[in-house]
Amino acid sequence: MKTTLTCIGTATVLLEAGGLNLLTDPVFDHAPVEYPTGPVTLRSLVGPAVEPADLPVLDAILLSHDEHPDNLDVAGRALLDGRTVLTTVSGAGRLGGDAVGLAPWETHEITGERGTLLVTATPGRHAGDVIGFLIRTPGEEKALYVSGDTVYYDELDEIGRRCSVGTAVLHFGAAVVPFFGADPITMDGEQGARLARSLGAETVVPVHYDAWDHFTEGRDGIVDAFTRAGLPHLLRWPERGVRTVIDSGTSSWGASAVCGP
Repeated sequence: MKTTLTCIGTATVLLEAGGLNLLTDPVFDHAPVEYPTGPVTLRSLVGPAVEPADLPVLDAILLSHDEHPDNLDVAGRALLDGRTVLTTVSGAGRLGGDAVGLAPWETHEITGERGTLLVTATPGRHAGDVIGFLIRTPGEEKALYVSGDTVYYDELDEIGRRCSVGTAVLHFGAAVVPFFGADPITMDGEQGARLARSLGAETVVPVHYDAWDHFTEGRDGIVDAFTRAGLPHLLRWPERGVRTVIDSGTSSWGASAVCGP
């Protein structure tokens, strides 16, 4: 599926696919800023490359989870009002309004004036409920995968078994928040390379690896890990704020795929 991506910051990406506009994990507060939330304070160091006023008309927002400000901040929440929001079941309960809660492998159809997309929730493991997303046009071409905040674990291998993935937008950063323990709660480069191989992805777009002080691995670590895995050719690094076209191939979705309706 030919997709135009604009990386705005952290995990905020504008996706133009199938004639529709989708926005992932909206974070638009101006940095630097601190977010004290109970025992945890997260610090944003870099602001967005695109302002909310400069976004096109959005057909839906894909929100991997609603509980952490590096995936949904104050300005991002203002964008949810009056828009279709696909997120976790628990998150939809908290957000109310037009939020649609999806459990893993549930599919929601988004239809606009210019097209239709099918969005299927995928599993994830994080500090709290989280989902990823498989996005495809009905009946054709490969899926675009957005991992959401997750570490790599065996259940993610089911994605590649069920679906043909062209481009994978993967959340990295090896985020460490001491309140949740010493282990990272998002993927490092090694985990991302293992997931990319499992998916059979043609292209990997890394996001969620800089601009916050709880991220412990940046671009160099991701490149090193993919190089060790023999997969450096998969990595694509769009410039922040610049529209980048990525064509994930022309292979059919395949009759064996069961993640769609």
